Amino acid sequence: MTITMLYSKLHRATVTDANLNYVGSITIDRDLLDSAGLRLGQKVDIVNINNGERFSTYVIEGERGKRDMCLNGAAARKAEIGDKIIVIAYALMTEEEADSYKPKVILLGEDNKLEEIRDYV
Repeated sequence: MTITMLYSKLHRATVTDANLNYVGSITIDRDLLDSAGLRLGQKVDIVNINNGERFSTYVIEGERGKRDMCLNGAAARKAEIGDKIIVIAYALMTEEEADSYKPKVILLGEDNKLEEIRDYV
């Protein structure tokens, strides 16, 4: 049996842009993708701390070092620039894998600056 478990998350990211006219997805700075172990095209859930919205989309790469967190397409209607969000990725694991896996939790500060990396929830 496999179960769906938290893989990693970017916690308290700040939305830097919202582009309604893009095809869709969330653009995330390459440095932040690397820190969380996220892949291009990977499905993620977005939780908007400001308004309670929850939705799924997929990851596209933003320019390294710009600290971008841009909601695109229909997702742009779910948040406003400056909103705090959590980007959550999950993975299917066997029960044995889940017993030993430590999810990566990336805590972000102002301007999406990486403040801390935790290997636990």
